[in-house]
Amino acid sequence: MRHWPLLDLRLTTPRLQLRLPTRDDLDQLADRAVEGVHDPERMPFFVPWTDMPSDELGSHVVRYQLGVMSRWRPEQWCGNFAVVHEGRVIGMQDLSATDYVVTREVGTGSWLGMAHQGQGFGAEMRAAVLQLAFAGLGALTAVSSAFLDNPASLAVSRKLGYQPDGLSVHNRRGKRAVQQRLRLDRERFACPVPVEIEGLEPCLPHFGLRP
Repeated sequence: MRHWPLLDLRLTTPRLQLRLPTRDDLDQLADRAVEGVHDPERMPFFVPWTDMPSDELGSHVVRYQLGVMSRWRPEQWCGNFAVVHEGRVIGMQDLSATDYVVTREVGTGSWLGMAHQGQGFGAEMRAAVLQLAFAGLGALTAVSSAFLDNPASLAVSRKLGYQPDGLSVHNRRGKRAVQQRLRLDRERFACPVPVEIEGLEPCLPHFGLRP
């Protein structure tokens, strides 16, 4: 699309492709969410969206992801990338920023269907968007966070070079939960996998950048 080139942006790693979701991708994302993202006894997310009844969850995922794309502005954007493995959507990885032209800082968030966890996809897909941020968009820092009882997410952050950046305390399902904040400086990031970035230049104005 000439007026919305972001739909043609592609990030390709040895095993994955990341792209803004198509209608079929949204259906598959909803399927993965309904199939399960985590043990119901745990809650890894700051916003407990997976607590929604299963018969409502799929349509909620679709509406939410469409809303993310519709709210994109150069001064506040979120790339909600569908993560595709062997032609099948297995989860999503986002890259977001506010006032990026000034801050040069991005944040990330992600989830994977349970059947696709424990295979290294989490590190590979986050590495892809970090490469987009640092090499493609000129970011200086990236931030993330995870609850202390989410060791898988914390392990991905350590693997990619993030450093601890303080703690925060939250109400999670009516109980106290501590979240670890994390920060990654550009000079500390060494991308662990090759990442091919396609279709970026026409998208730069939508990130608030000059081509």
